[in-house]
Amino acid sequence: MNNKIVDKLHPVTLVGGGAVGEGDLQAALALAPTCVAADSGADTALAAGVELTAVIGDMDSISAAAQSRLPVDIQHKIPEQMSTDFDKALRNISAPLVIAVGFSGLRIDHQLAALHTLLMRPDVPCLMLGAEDIIFVCPRRFDLPMAAGTRVSLFPMGPVMGRSTGLEWPIDGLSFAPDGMSGTSNRATGDLHLEMDQPAMLCILPRRFMAAVAESLAAQPASARWPARAGLHRDPLQS
Repeated sequence: MNNKIVDKLHPVTLVGGGAVGEGDLQAALALAPTCVAADSGADTALAAGVELTAVIGDMDSISAAAQSRLPVDIQHKIPEQMSTDFDKALRNISAPLVIAVGFSGLRIDHQLAALHTLLMRPDVPCLMLGAEDIIFVCPRRFDLPMAAGTRVSLFPMGPVMGRSTGLEWPIDGLSFAPDGMSGTSNRATGDLHLEMDQPAMLCILPRRFMAAVAESLAAQPASARWPARAGLHRDPLQS
């Protein structure tokens, strides 16, 4: 039984309270037309005139004005303080892809927490939008048409090994770890193919690949998706 707060068959835009550049929200909504806010992300969405399907979080940073404008039944308060609002929202969305806007920039601790959430929820394909880059957890297998010379950065958030074709410096046989080898500022030699043995590698690409990566991640077959991490709690729905 699916007891998610948001259950969609198409990609969903999730907006947070971090930096949202001009055109960011519109670019995400063009690919993921349903909009959900994580706590004070509701203020950003309302200011942009975007209709919200749900607001999820501990509700400690959303403005009183925003709360008063939103129907009570779309405000889902999850009061526990052991996780971030990004995590609360992400674990309560069922969709082929979530495009996360407003989770990078401004406070560094918030951005690090957002990257941590990506790794803790590898079963929820999520593409995080930054000012110049996009970031996502590399699936088991990932393919993307790419021109030679394109920057491809791979950053491990845990021990992980993989294989590649289309990289100037192949990763086959290398052991990556946060306190060991990383793969930042690699370059494509052509179309990119990556395989990973763990849901622990962040892939960072130029922002112009947003639409192509979103399409690829949303279309991933079940065999390429990572399972949910064992032991992570699930919420009873609270409104």
